[in-house]
Amino acid sequence: MQTIPLTLSPFFQEYDLTLLNPENDSHTIIERTLQFGNRAEVRWLFETYSREQIISWVKQFGKDKLPQPHRAFWQIVLEVTK
Repeated sequence: MQTIPLTLSPFFQEYDLTLLNPENDSHTIIERTLQFGNRAEVRWLFETYSREQIISWVKQFGKDKLPQPHRAFWQIVLEVTK
């Protein structure tokens, strides 16, 4: 797994970015990157996690963790039905 881009650090202020592990902390990393990530950071997310893993996260947690319009955007992009 790749290390988390330093450009995402403003969105993980309560964490030590060097201690976040993309495998163990995928829930938080996916949430923050889908909500706040720029194009390069989202590209990193899709290089780090499978599309299926991200879709599964959106289906399971998107309603509670992603505010609108982020949730609607990712549901459209990932073709996730409500």
